[in-house]
Amino acid sequence: MKIAVLGGGNGSFAAAGDFALSGHEVRLWRRDADQVAAHRAAGSRILVNDHNGRHDVKLALVTTDIAEAAGGAELVLCPAPAFAQSDIARLLAPHLQDGQVVFLPPATFGSMIFAQAGRDAGNRAEVSFAETGTLPWLTRKHGPFEVAITIRAKRLPVGVFPLDQAPHALEVIGRAFPGVIEPCGDALSGALMNAGPIIHPPLIVMNAGPIEHFDRWDIHKEGTQASIRRVTDALDAERMAVREALGYGAPHFPLAHHYAKEGEIWMYGRGSHDRLTDSGDWRERIVLTEHRYMREDLRLGLSLLVSVAGLAGVPTPLASAFLAIGGAICGEDFAHDGRTLKTLALDDFSKAELQKLLRKGFGS
Repeated sequence: MKIAVLGGGNGSFAAAGDFALSGHEVRLWRRDADQVAAHRAAGSRILVNDHNGRHDVKLALVTTDIAEAAGGAELVLCPAPAFAQSDIARLLAPHLQDGQVVFLPPATFGSMIFAQAGRDAGNRAEVSFAETGTLPWLTRKHGPFEVAITIRAKRLPVGVFPLDQAPHALEVIGRAFPGVIEPCGDALSGALMNAGPIIHPPLIVMNAGPIEHFDRWDIHKEGTQASIRRVTDALDAERMAVREALGYGAPHFPLAHHYAKEGEIWMYGRGSHDRLTDSGDWRERIVLTEHRYMREDLRLGLSLLVSVAGLAGVPTPLASAFLAIGGAICGEDFAHDGRTLKTLALDDFSKAELQKLLRKGFGS
């Protein structure tokens, strides 16, 4: 199938390389003209390293022209960080075409941002928008055009906007990710599957001292201790309580299953935590005020959770506390300036009105 991949980070290169490895026609778009020129000069190739070895794959197109990348693509995949979504959505919006599916893995309710951008651009094409709970690859770039894939997702819970278009969207996404897609309802359900705002805020806030002391620190190895895991589970309980209050049923993909040796398999499958820490790729320099764990998962992810919890009538003391502490670290008001129902222009909706919008789309 024809797939457009948007962005130039770890997830985008893993997506482009892995899709090309699977035989799809892949167009990669990124804004950095110098990097695009260098990539083209290198043959538009990506070197993919995984447990089966090293694979040299060629992309159909590497471009700075988003219309060229997205034109005729059945699937448009954008794994860029949530804080980049508004700009990318505005660039993409005029070029969306009937039948296309825009997939954001994960998105922090970014599917609504992309859908709103299309509406605001006056584009009336019938497009589906979807998001899931995690990036489909545990991955890090090892060079300008080389990426290591440590693990591929085994289960991806996917929510779709508008929900009435879910059969088509899930069929298209399923061809790109055969055997791993699991419908979880509407786009807000998909947003509330996002693991990033649950796993990363406790790890960066409760390890702030060593993160700032050492040149490199692995939050998933030395930073994942029993006391922090207990806090993570409690934070995850708040997320699942919000899901239940909004009528979203199980499975909720509790993060505890990521660490478990037995029981229900989580998104990355059994043993993924050990493989992640054994790789050494997550021993990295983290600048707390700049890293996406803070700017995306804490600032945007937890502000969304707290905001939606208010609509659902569910207390979220831990999410609110991490939001306040993260804001203090950065000298900002994350609860006010993050991603909320208000910043998404959805704060005037009742729960029933929001659910109708999520099912029917803007035409409702």
